[in-house]
Amino acid sequence: MRYANRLEAGRRLGEILRELGFGAGSAPSIVLGVPRGGVVVAAAVAEVLGLPLEVAVAGKVGAPGNPELAIGAVAEGGTVLYDEALVRKLKVSRGYLEEETARLKEKIAVMAQELRNGTAPCLAGRETVLVDDGVATGLTIEAMARDIVGQGALNVCLAVPVGPAETIERLRRVADLVVCPLIPAVFEAVGSFYADFRQVETAQVQAILARGVAGGRESG
Repeated sequence: MRYANRLEAGRRLGEILRELGFGAGSAPSIVLGVPRGGVVVAAAVAEVLGLPLEVAVAGKVGAPGNPELAIGAVAEGGTVLYDEALVRKLKVSRGYLEEETARLKEKIAVMAQELRNGTAPCLAGRETVLVDDGVATGLTIEAMARDIVGQGALNVCLAVPVGPAETIERLRRVADLVVCPLIPAVFEAVGSFYADFRQVETAQVQAILARGVAGGRESG
């Protein structure tokens, strides 16, 4: 199974969440998208559910000499999560972790200002759906989930179109609910489960967020 694009994946997630009753209760609800690709998926989810859309900014701490290998993650609210087993295996110093984490916090602050008009939304007492376009290690979305729970959000749901079984199982211990329609027996990269997984530009994310719920249509 593959998704045509992020829009289709988001609609699928939204339909599942609607069947589960998200957005239909008395508590105020919100959908948060992980930039950049996750915001496109989240926009489709928000449109199906008729909920407001916002952005949840975070970043990964890359390994020394291999920045694409995530050894940690930092959420906008300050939650920091390290893969301690990998940190020990790679013999990464605490000094490196502290330096990279501080640099990443500054980068996150700049990104949040670039993408969002005004301050971050108050999540206390709100039913919250956190959406990305897929997970691999899941470190980043786990850090954000812990951050959201710490802010007092209610009924926190993580919604991703695809992810490996071990990651999804770990995330279920963090959130109230994890929705992942596609958990393949053999997981490669997130993009391999999309026919169209083109890069999403910052301007596209800004336009989607400016519209609030609908949008994010991919051409082609």
